[in-house]
Amino acid sequence: MVKFEICAVNIQSAIAAQNAGAHRIELCSALDVGGLTPSPGLIRAAVEQLQIPVNVLIRPREGDFTYDDREFNVILDDIRFCRDAGVNGVVVGALTADMELDSEQMLAMKVVAGPMEMVCHRAFDFTPDAQKALESLIYWGYQRVLSSGQQANAMEGRFLLQQLVQQSAGRISIMPGAGISADNIRAIAETTLATEFHFTGKKRVNGGNQHIPGLDAWHWESDVALIREIMGAV
Repeated sequence: MVKFEICAVNIQSAIAAQNAGAHRIELCSALDVGGLTPSPGLIRAAVEQLQIPVNVLIRPREGDFTYDDREFNVILDDIRFCRDAGVNGVVVGALTADMELDSEQMLAMKVVAGPMEMVCHRAFDFTPDAQKALESLIYWGYQRVLSSGQQANAMEGRFLLQQLVQQSAGRISIMPGAGISADNIRAIAETTLATEFHFTGKKRVNGGNQHIPGLDAWHWESDVALIREIMGAV
């Protein structure tokens, strides 16, 4: 069975994902910088209003994925909040200065998460040896890795994703993400043989006649019709 995860940045997008028939959401904010941890209010609203699982991106700032002790304490506190709020899973990643997955931090996050599902985000795509990184995630007990195949988007990275799916042999789920659309999801699926896919299905929503200097008068929302179109293309 093919499953679809929608990257949702607001409660409207989360509800649209559910109404479209998606299987799960990844809740985040600030897509323009690759995604950051959403607010506590948004997390609670999604958990309370959705029947499908809610996974939450844990990323305290934009930029790289190497965190000092102060930043990592923020990460652990955010994971605790998600656990106590009834979140299904957390989406995390931490790298050493050498761009390897940081084993100490990756394991510490899993311990704090307790029973929640553990997903490695696209920090994985910056590691120098994807096959080695994948085996580490399996050994640590992570359930899923979101990846573009270490390329700008999943279409360009589909051949590495294919290799990772084969390597995983059912021990962990490889979920292609980044740039997935109705035009390319079938090709990605046929090449990789992945069974889970991650995308936004978003459109621009205008905010009316408001004009604030230096700010956009529109925002992104995931759209039921777009989500269904992409899901239906597989």
